[in-house]
Amino acid sequence: MYDYRRGESILGAFLLGGIVGAVLGLLFSPRSGKENREYIASKAQEYWGEGVEYYEQGREKLSEIYESGRSTATEKAEELKTKIDAARDRLREQVDTASVSAKESVAKAAEGAKKSVEAGAKAAEGALDKVAEKAAAPKETPAEPAS
Repeated sequence: MYDYRRGESILGAFLLGGIVGAVLGLLFSPRSGKENREYIASKAQEYWGEGVEYYEQGREKLSEIYESGRSTATEKAEELKTKIDAARDRLREQVDTASVSAKESVAKAAEGAKKSVEAGAKAAEGALDKVAEKAAAPKETPAEPAS
């Protein structure tokens, strides 16, 4: 059974029919063989010229499209580069701001820690002094219990 959904079979049949018709037309034409050959040669030259023109037009259009695409791609690349540079600068500023803030916070924390260490050292010295005083003081002997 013939499948009509396949367009290539219909196209192939159409082209084959055209070729067979052209050959039969040449065989049964009222002109002589020489006239047919000259006619075919002139038509071939005509079609060849048209083909060359179409080729050149297509090549020119393709070249224009290529150049247009290339310039568009270059513009987009430049825009993207500009945006990336701007983002890089913003990030650099943010990092600089954050590092200054972090340095200030660390300096404040270091100052507070230094004060705490000094206070702890003074408290430890005081405790050591008290311990040394108690160790140096004579010990009292406990009174003997009454018997």
